[in-house]
Amino acid sequence: MSNIVEATQEKGAKNHNKYRRDKPWDNPDIDHWSVSPWDDTAGDNLPGGRLLEESSFATLFPKYREKYLREVWPLITRSLDKVKIACELNLVEGSMTVRTTRKTSDPYVILKARDLIKLLARSIPAPQALKILNDEYNCEIIKIGGLVRNKERFVKRRQRLIGPDGATLKALELLTQCYILVQGNTVSVMGTHKGIKQTRMVVLECMNNIHPVYNIKRLMIMRELEKDPKLQNESWERFLPTFKKKNVQRRKPHQLVEESKKASESAAAAGGKPAVKKKKSYTPFPPAQQPSKIDLQLESGEYFLSERQRKAKKLAEKQQASVEKTNEKRRAREREFIHPSLLKDADEGDVVEKSGEKETNEEAYDDAGADMERLVGKFAKKKRKASEEKSGDDDEDVLGLKDTKKKRKKDKKRKD
Repeated sequence: MSNIVEATQEKGAKNHNKYRRDKPWDNPDIDHWSVSPWDDTAGDNLPGGRLLEESSFATLFPKYREKYLREVWPLITRSLDKVKIACELNLVEGSMTVRTTRKTSDPYVILKARDLIKLLARSIPAPQALKILNDEYNCEIIKIGGLVRNKERFVKRRQRLIGPDGATLKALELLTQCYILVQGNTVSVMGTHKGIKQTRMVVLECMNNIHPVYNIKRLMIMRELEKDPKLQNESWERFLPTFKKKNVQRRKPHQLVEESKKASESAAAAGGKPAVKKKKSYTPFPPAQQPSKIDLQLESGEYFLSERQRKAKKLAEKQQASVEKTNEKRRAREREFIHPSLLKDADEGDVVEKSGEKETNEEAYDDAGADMERLVGKFAKKKRKASEEKSGDDDEDVLGLKDTKKKRKKDKKRKD
């Protein structure tokens, strides 16, 4: 104690232990971290022989745990009777209660019983949950439900903590020497104080989008460093890996890339340089607020229409759009029958007015009709020639047949 006072005086700092008397436990031979179990036979007794007031704790459990709790409750009762704690299972309210009795001698065991019913309510098997009654075991229920807003993202990160076939969770259990159960919006942990602290850090960082594999690697290195007695009083920062976040530039959407390519190609075709974005001049004033949906409806007058009138208006707009689309498609089909030379002339002549468009179309149709007439005449001539040749061949065949018939008749007469 005197050494502490001297050290503080040398530094010139305030000495808060100036008037503190030495206590019996101010002894370096005593291990303050060791937890000795309560033993009545070894002289561990309460002043007065018993607790002055009754303490009780209750917790609710979900409906799906009712069947299991009814099956294991006799085992829970027997285990709590050994430490002189009374328990009650209320199936009507869906609650479990533990309380001290007149025979209870250990004042801390009621807190262990409270942790036991909490773990049973969080779906931990009864044989595992009963280990909490031992002084070597501690527990904590880490709430992770409110750490991530997006439900899908929360489910993904929770699954990341479990890992494929529970591999990540098993590795974490081996390194921290804790029992871990991920259930719904909570993570239940049983083990030593040190292991629980490490597990809590890994779980919270996993929910903050840091993969548990990084922390597992760090814990593995720390476990190996603990074995070396030379490094007990040294900093381990030089051995531990540091994983920095990298701001990787995200890829642009496919449509934006295509649009920029088209713009640069069109600029190159026009003979100019590709368009370069001009830097906007800085203005301290914020941009004008965009009109809301209601503002736009008020401008167009749609806001004052009834629901039926709005639907009718939308339908009319849809029909108008479909009519325009069909007309455009029809014009595109008609362009296929126009002579390519006329199309080329039209392209070279930039935009043709609608009034002049009808005249060019009529001329094109006249030329196309003349071409068609020439083709029809050509095919008709060929057909006529073919039919004449065929009719001549048929006549010869008919004449030949008649001659042969006459000869046969003459031969028959001669024989007779």
